[in-house]
Amino acid sequence: MLANLALVLTVAAITSVLFRVLRQPAVLGYLLAGLIVGPHTPIPLVADSEHIRTLSEIGVTLVMFAIGLEFRVRRLASVLPNAGVTGAIHIGLMIWMGMLLGRAFGWSTQASLLTGAMVAISSTMIVARTFAELKVTGPVRELALSVLVVQDLAAVLLLALGSAVASGQGADGAALLRSAGRLALVLAAMVAIGVLLIPRAIRFVSHLHSPETLLVASVGVCFACAFVAHALGYSVALGAFVAGTVVAESGLGRRIEHLVGPLRDVFAALFFVSVGMMVDPTALWAHGPAIVALTLLVLVGQTLAVSVGAFLAGNGVRASLQTGMSLAQVGEFSFILAGLGASGSMGGAHLLPVAVAVSVVTTFATPWMVRRSGAVAEWIDRRLPPRIQTFASLYGSWVERMRTTGSADHGRPGRLVRLLVLDATLVAAIVIGASLSMEPAVAWLTTHGVGNATLARAIVVAAAIVLAAPLATGAFRTSRALGSVLATRAFPVPGAGPDASVVARRLLALALQLASLLALSAPLLALTQPFLPPGAGVVLLLAIVVVLGIVLWRGAEPLPDRVRAGVDVLLTTFGAPDEPEAGRPSLELAGATHWLGHLERVTLPRGALAAGRSLADLNLRGRTGATVVAVLREGKRIYPSGHEPLHEGDVLLVAGTRDAVAEACRLMCATSDEDGAGTRIGGADPAA
Repeated sequence: MLANLALVLTVAAITSVLFRVLRQPAVLGYLLAGLIVGPHTPIPLVADSEHIRTLSEIGVTLVMFAIGLEFRVRRLASVLPNAGVTGAIHIGLMIWMGMLLGRAFGWSTQASLLTGAMVAISSTMIVARTFAELKVTGPVRELALSVLVVQDLAAVLLLALGSAVASGQGADGAALLRSAGRLALVLAAMVAIGVLLIPRAIRFVSHLHSPETLLVASVGVCFACAFVAHALGYSVALGAFVAGTVVAESGLGRRIEHLVGPLRDVFAALFFVSVGMMVDPTALWAHGPAIVALTLLVLVGQTLAVSVGAFLAGNGVRASLQTGMSLAQVGEFSFILAGLGASGSMGGAHLLPVAVAVSVVTTFATPWMVRRSGAVAEWIDRRLPPRIQTFASLYGSWVERMRTTGSADHGRPGRLVRLLVLDATLVAAIVIGASLSMEPAVAWLTTHGVGNATLARAIVVAAAIVLAAPLATGAFRTSRALGSVLATRAFPVPGAGPDASVVARRLLALALQLASLLALSAPLLALTQPFLPPGAGVVLLLAIVVVLGIVLWRGAEPLPDRVRAGVDVLLTTFGAPDEPEAGRPSLELAGATHWLGHLERVTLPRGALAAGRSLADLNLRGRTGATVVAVLREGKRIYPSGHEPLHEGDVLLVAGTRDAVAEACRLMCATSDEDGAGTRIGGADPAA
């Protein structure tokens, strides 16, 4: 054992240093070390695979324990309104597309399910280290890390179900459902008992003021829960994660994570080395087409799925695309899931080398994609149709206003969401029930007057459609009602006078309806795909996106003209730009222009770097997500087409979310020696 440990850690140290010098993640060095000391390469340095695999289990346990320490119910509640929608859409879509791809390569249903789970989860370690090295901060970092929290929760659930599938408990649909119910009971019992006992015990140990004792006690809890999970037939990783969550409830999660960190890093390195040892390079060549296809799915599919979900959650084109490109990789969870396939009896031995190859390529691509994400966002923004540009620049501020504006009907959205979930659950139950009962129903029909088995199957399918159609219709109507309620919360219908927000309210309602339907249908597709023909899910998804997309496209046509009219009202209300502040009307008069978003009046100072350049050259919207809706110059109003040069002293009206407008003001007012800032003039302040 000692010789194996010395050999592995020495080679891992050399390869990790090499990769750090090359400015690449150390994880790649650990995988290379595994190839070097593994049995599949002709290098005369071979470690005992069984010994290293045993030690690697400790690495998996400690990594999952550390993730659990960061996962608290309060944190989940804070990120769910934003990252929850994003996660539901992109995780569901990626699992679904991964399963379709696995079936296209002729893999079993269970192996395809694990494939979908593999490509749906990004690498927290790789993203965090890439952000630290490239000094990524601000909304993109916050959004990406929030989505990773949701991914970690989904990964634990997938890991638990994958353990049941790999062990043979979920070899068919009915057994999988039984396994899911048993898993829910086991998790509920472990969490309930753990929350009652463990936080109090950890706080008692912390009062002894001995970091060593606190570390030993915490790690003891970790391995005790891992052993319980293993004894019940589940992965040790699941038990370690539960241990981390209940220990975090003591309020000492960050302190314990700091203590466990060095120990976790050493054994995590052994885990990645063990993964590399199990990879046969010849298998990479044999599964070359699958590796290429899955790599493209991760790089392109993950980027698009996260970007769409993040945008519909109200994060703007730039932040959404940057987040999507930052999360386009797979890592530690994919290895664990692939290991389940390799150790089970589902014919998934090929998954591990495929997962390693996809991880290596996507990990190498991650720093480049993060660096280029801003430029790609700017390029896409330049090529959007004007109506979509206007909608995209305002939509984030509409969602922001919806979240910050109180309403008397605060309970109704929750009721509508519960109805949506109920409808989706019943549809899934009908689809799964029809699939599982297909053969018995066909046998019964053929013995009771239906002589043709094909006709009998058609009758069962027709019955399922008849039962599910009202529920699907109800879900569509409920999503429309949900979008309408939330949009009205942002822009209440006036009791008298003209309704200036009618277009904004209608577009916001449509976009929120699309978001809710995608957040509902993506997990539904992933859940029911093993029981459906491949084309059924594609038709459903395309129907939702195309119908609502066409309606949204047509509804956005008058938006640019509405913006110009709204700016006219705003400028008329607030007077000339050089009018003293005390002489301007009250902000209450600007209520009709709230739908323009958060607005700031920015005067270009002397020496501003933006002076002499056009908005098209600056690409302000692509760089920040904010947009200039008007330019005031020498008493004249200019509605920018993007090609007029700006002058010193110009007064710009900038619209967007608060963060986007603040960043735009900083960039517009930047001089050679200082950064400027704008002054808010109202229009989107809920208090106005």
